[in-house]
Amino acid sequence: AGLHVIAMPRERNTLPSLPKLGLGTAAIGRPGYINLGRDADLRDRDERTREFMRENAHHVLDEAVRLGLRYVDCARSYGDAESFVASWLAQSGAATSGVVVGSKWGYEYTANWRVEVGAGEAHEVKYHTAAQLAKQLAESRENLPSLALYQIHSATEASGVLENEEVLDA
Repeated sequence: AGLHVIAMPRERNTLPSLPKLGLGTAAIGRPGYINLGRDADLRDRDERTREFMRENAHHVLDEAVRLGLRYVDCARSYGDAESFVASWLAQSGAATSGVVVGSKWGYEYTANWRVEVGAGEAHEVKYHTAAQLAKQLAESRENLPSLALYQIHSATEASGVLENEEVLDA
């Protein structure tokens, strides 16, 4: 199956057939996130190394597939989620047969693996430009060769991305 880049509403008829339920990887791809109860799941902040988070992500992904989920949703702003999913796919082999992977562009992860960021900083910053789409699509394709769906992350009327001809023509 080819890659489907979803950039505008008129392309909705080109969507691939997707499972109805999937697993989002925002909370398993980076050490700091907004989920309630996450601190109890991840215990000490010192444990939130990339290796620990990768192992945790693989465990969660294994369990999701065991329970029947076949769609995995990533985004460039989810820290190392794409690379964690890619390494899981590579080591899981046949166990991941039928798993569809999608990702999103538009936010850039800026926390640099920090659990908390400083005053005036954000974990991620929105950039809905054609240059950002090109940059992040190349990164996502490199991380996830089996990428099936690519979407705009948090497209809003206020962002103007759905009227940005440069983005829509990309």
